[in-house]
Amino acid sequence: MTRQLVVVVKSDCPTCQLVTPLLPRIDARVVSEDDAAGLVESYSMGIETVPTIVVLDGSGREVERLEGWDAVAWERVTGVDGLGEGLPPHRPGCGSKTLDPGVADDLAVRFGGSKLRARRVEIASIEDEIEAMFDRGWTDGLPVVPPTEARVLRMLEGTSRAPDDIVAVVPPDLVECTVEKVAINAVMAGCKPEYLPVVLAAVAAACTDEFNMHGLLATTYFSGPMIVVNGPIARAVGMNSGHNALGQGNRANATIGRALQLVVRNVGGGRPGEIDRATLGNPGKYSFCFAEDEEGSPWEPLSVSRGHAAGASTVTLFAGEGVRGIVDQLSRSAASLARSFAACLRTVAHPKLPMSFDAVVVVSPEHARVFREAGWSRPRVIEELHSLLQLPGSEIVRGAGGIEEGVPEAFADATLPKFRPDGLLLVHAGGTAGLFSAIVGGWVNGATGSQPVTMEVEPWL
Repeated sequence: MTRQLVVVVKSDCPTCQLVTPLLPRIDARVVSEDDAAGLVESYSMGIETVPTIVVLDGSGREVERLEGWDAVAWERVTGVDGLGEGLPPHRPGCGSKTLDPGVADDLAVRFGGSKLRARRVEIASIEDEIEAMFDRGWTDGLPVVPPTEARVLRMLEGTSRAPDDIVAVVPPDLVECTVEKVAINAVMAGCKPEYLPVVLAAVAAACTDEFNMHGLLATTYFSGPMIVVNGPIARAVGMNSGHNALGQGNRANATIGRALQLVVRNVGGGRPGEIDRATLGNPGKYSFCFAEDEEGSPWEPLSVSRGHAAGASTVTLFAGEGVRGIVDQLSRSAASLARSFAACLRTVAHPKLPMSFDAVVVVSPEHARVFREAGWSRPRVIEELHSLLQLPGSEIVRGAGGIEEGVPEAFADATLPKFRPDGLLLVHAGGTAGLFSAIVGGWVNGATGSQPVTMEVEPWL
């Protein structure tokens, strides 16, 4: 079948200027990015560098492309001997005009905007975009990024999923949420496109029956979704698992967690003071997301301990309240440090309330070193904590210690565990200096509460 050649050039490219005098000797169709039709055709072909030779077979299917100038390769493809005579053997090309700031967005909207299904909201020319979004109730109390068509299309480049794929049914209004809707809220949260697969997984996990996002919204308790990210994607997108891992300053940590909260608010209708009935809430309801420090951990990753393959990228969602500190700067034995952890863990929700609340212990590197040196595995640490957190009924019944809170008198002669068997999770994160760890208490567990959920992130490359 007859081959066809297409050469794409632009006038202000020095390499294009070098090869333009050769084009009359080549049996090729020339496309110039200097005119509107040529720019559109270049965009449709996905040209990133000029000059580019695209080789098409007789049916118009691309079989090869050459970018920049390479004398030997050009002679081979064109079949013209001596084509590069008197010219340098190699010369890199220039960036295509289709990638220029503004031009790329305009072309994307012009040719890709039709795949977006969300309602367009027109903002008057005299309106401030930021204030307009506040006025419409789309924010979490902080400014959000205006989700223009161009920004949403760029965000969608972070996933191979179709914009109209259903990710989850989002409570409390039980609205079907598409990839596009997640992308819109990811833009508003300040995410980069490469974060989108993590946000999609977090949304899907949050909307499972096990996690019970509806119940978590409706409770008057403090808790909101906490996201722990494991696997290669955490490093690929630059998440923080070290110094200040639970704090501010890292874009991926901050915006991934925020995007989930905005989806729940803007798609599902979960707004504070309405279905969100928290008495006090906690600052983590803006965003609570961090990565586990796997490389420095004495244990297998959290995701592996929860049944996923080593090397898988995952999100684990936990209904977490605020962070409370564990200070133990003197323990050098694992047994002593475990007792410190247990003493602090007893206070989750209330020292006299057993089994109702789960907890995550974020173990810092310096505390983790103590367990590593003692050879304590993750299961060994958890087993020791459970054994130390068996609560005598006489201490936790109502009225004991002069405190009316507690369990019914019928349990006075019993011994009750502080946590259910699967109610403790260990995560390794934090800076390498400071003998401090942290507890994140959970919301009620069981059929009426929330279970931790771990879900794999779909491939992002």
